[in-house]
Amino acid sequence: AYQKLAFYDLRGTNSVDVSFGSALLGGDFPDPEFEFYLRLAYKRHVTEHLALSLSFNRYNLAFNEVYNQAFMSFDFNLEYFMTPFNGVSPFVFAGYGYNADSGFETTGPKVQGGLGVEFMVVEKVGIKLFGEYNYVFSKETSPIINNENSINFLRLGLGVNLYFGGEKAKAKLQEQVETVIKTNTIE
Repeated sequence: AYQKLAFYDLRGTNSVDVSFGSALLGGDFPDPEFEFYLRLAYKRHVTEHLALSLSFNRYNLAFNEVYNQAFMSFDFNLEYFMTPFNGVSPFVFAGYGYNADSGFETTGPKVQGGLGVEFMVVEKVGIKLFGEYNYVFSKETSPIINNENSINFLRLGLGVNLYFGGEKAKAKLQEQVETVIKTNTIE
């Protein structure tokens, strides 16, 4: 019970996440370039170790100084925190998403997975570093016509998690903790 209380002291059951970083096109494209990446997300912890997240991602993919296209994706991930009771916690995640160019002219389903580490700066505020591999299942989202049936890219980010919620769960846990007052009742 004490370990679970540490989780609620550091984090909460919900968080909002804002991240910035860079996206890099994979595959056989000549001279891929690092481009802009922005992520806005909501995360809900279902246990101390497991969380579900829903995110909106805006990024550009570019190569060879001749192609630079804006994309967006809506991603749903399952996240696993290895040490959620500590101030530093590595995490892994994987999920399903939907990718589209900025005009929704080309779209396609995708999967993604990644890893990172979160550093709790103060209670309820964490800084995270992460990397993510994305695989899109549609050649329609490919920036040039080629023989590939899909496209892949990396996204690297630095973000802030702002945690909230969990007060009821914390109060319930505190009621279960044995104290001297609870064990020495006056009769």
